This record gives sequence, C-alpha cells and structure tokens, in this order.
Amino acid sequence: METNSVAFFRSQHYPDLVDKPIVAAWKVKNPQNVGSLMRLVDNIGGDSLIILDDENPKRESSIKKTAGMSYKNIQLKWMSSKEFITNLPQNYRLVAIETDEQSTNLFTTKLPDQVAFILGSEMHGLPTELIRQCTQSVHIPMTGKCKSMNISHALAVGLFEWQRQQLFSPRD
Repeated sequence: METNSVAFFRSQHYPDLVDKPIVAAWKVKNPQNVGSLMRLVDNIGGDSLIILDDENPKRESSIKKTAGMSYKNIQLKWMSSKEFITNLPQNYRLVAIETDEQSTNLFTTKLPDQVAFILGSEMHGLPTELIRQCTQSVHIPMTGKCKSMNISHALAVGLFEWQRQQLFSPRD
C-alpha cells in the first residue's frame, strides 16, 4: 500500500548525499526507540544502525513494528564501543549528540561531511569516556520548560541538520 508521503516524495527531486552518515547508539534498551532510529537512518539514506552494547536481547517484533519498511532496508548491528571506535572509517569524524560541558549549539556548528553520530542511552546519556573519543559534541537548543528529548527525536534533529548543511547550505 502506498501512502501519501511515498507518492509525494516520488515526485520530488533532491540531490543525493555524497557521504552516508554512520549512526551508533549506546545501550539503547527500548525496542521502539531502536525501531525509530532504524527508520531515521533509512530516511536519510544510511544503511545500518549500530547498537553499542554487550547484550542483544531486544524484542525483534517491537523493533520491526516501529521500523516498518526500514527493518528490511537497514542492517542492525551490535558491537562493543571499543570495536566501533576501532573500525570507524578513517575519514569519518565522531560527533556526540549530547549535553556536556564542551558541547556546542547544533545549529551554529559546522558538522563534518563524513559524520558518525553517537547518542547515549535513554536514561544516562553517553559516558564521559565515549564523549572524549569524539571530534566534537553538539547539543540541541531547547527554549521550552522541558529540557530533554527522546533519543529518536534528538537523532532526527541532528541528522536533518547535517543533511541541510550538506545539501541546502552555501558551501565554503
């Protein structure tokens, strides 16, 4: 069944991204969040979602339900943080989407062309030792009373700001 959005985007013509983003999430426990992250990676043209965890007991049916069509399009990988850092492609820069002392405003920060976004768990964010491995750390400015955001919403804001910079901003 084709939805209105599928039909709409079939008629749109946007340039292709030169580089695909890499997305890793540290110890995400909620299967719906994993499914939402997969869907976002698919929306932006990525090909995998990496879960940094030493265990893999996720409810696949819940992940599938939330990811929808993206479950077939996106490879879901589990690996250790160390393995992820070691195997990061050489030209890619690791960017944390996190609220830490060194983070800069996402909307005023130039993001690398070859980016690997890393996000923290729903409850605790990213551990300091992982943030230290990053080239940069960005936060999403929030002007409302609530100062927290679901991990999938944070990834959506980060990915689409990166895409905006790649495709719709004047280049230096």
